[in-house]
Amino acid sequence: MSHKFPVHVYYEDTDLAGIVYYANYLKFIERARTEWVRGMGIDQTALKRDDGIVFAVRRLEADYLNSAVFDDDLIVETSTVQVTGARIVLQQDVTRDGEVVFTSQVTLVALSDTGQPVRLPANLRLMLH
Repeated sequence: MSHKFPVHVYYEDTDLAGIVYYANYLKFIERARTEWVRGMGIDQTALKRDDGIVFAVRRLEADYLNSAVFDDDLIVETSTVQVTGARIVLQQDVTRDGEVVFTSQVTLVALSDTGQPVRLPANLRLMLH
């Protein structure tokens, strides 16, 4: 199962050369992850409030394959690679007209309010597969 999130490149997303500033891809994929989780019916605010669980990026591997520019329409595709007791590994690709311009593998961990690793509730693990 994969989730697709559209991103339009605005002038503010670009650098002096007119291409998307490299760090903005991280913002794009973060927004896509938020919408992916929301689309599954997971309320992250309630998860924190009721269970004391938040997600944090533990590891990120990224490749910049081509440049996106002002006014491009991009798609961030998010898919699950692996879900364990306390970790989620996602593949996130940013494409333009079907061409991958940025690819990443993101490892998320579940943390308690105090920053300690915790297990994901079983119902969440099932939803994330």
